[in-house]
Amino acid sequence: MDSEKEDITVTTPANDAGETETTPSAPPAEAPAAAGVTAEAHEKALAEKRELYDRLLRKQAELDNFRKRTQREKEELRQAAAEELIRSLLPTLDAFERALQQRQEGVPAAYYDGLELIYRGLSEVLTRAGLTVLETTGQIFDPNLHQAVETVQSSEHRDQEIVAELQRGYKLKHRLLRPAIVKVAVGGKAQPETTEGSAGAVN
Repeated sequence: MDSEKEDITVTTPANDAGETETTPSAPPAEAPAAAGVTAEAHEKALAEKRELYDRLLRKQAELDNFRKRTQREKEELRQAAAEELIRSLLPTLDAFERALQQRQEGVPAAYYDGLELIYRGLSEVLTRAGLTVLETTGQIFDPNLHQAVETVQSSEHRDQEIVAELQRGYKLKHRLLRPAIVKVAVGGKAQPETTEGSAGAVN
């Protein structure tokens, strides 16, 4: 027996010319299966693409939030450092003010002129940094801004009106840095009614 595999042919009856026709056997029906595999692979690739895109968007959002948080923390750190530095300079500012208010006889005027120049220069630097002085005398006492250490009976002032400032208070960029120490009148003219959230009274 011949070991080689022969091609299988199908012989049909002779046609009108007396010739026989040989038809090769049909190939396996693999096309529909291949089409199904291709569609499945395409859907899988699209799903992976969507997943990767969503993951990329999440990573970009996380990176953006990290940058914003880092920037905010840096700004808060700078603000805290500036606040601490300016607070430590306030006693020096107080000393200049007292020296200029209590001038002694016999001290040359040039000395006080020099002190005033230094005080003015220091005040300007702190003002540019955001330091502002709290209003006190003539204002109604506000426990959020003022610290009352003495009350006086007075009929010439409004009740709870600040009549004297003992130490200046300051804000730094809308944040209270140091409350003002004040003297407050009590028993005076009644205040007009204020809206909710107004300053509390000093007993």
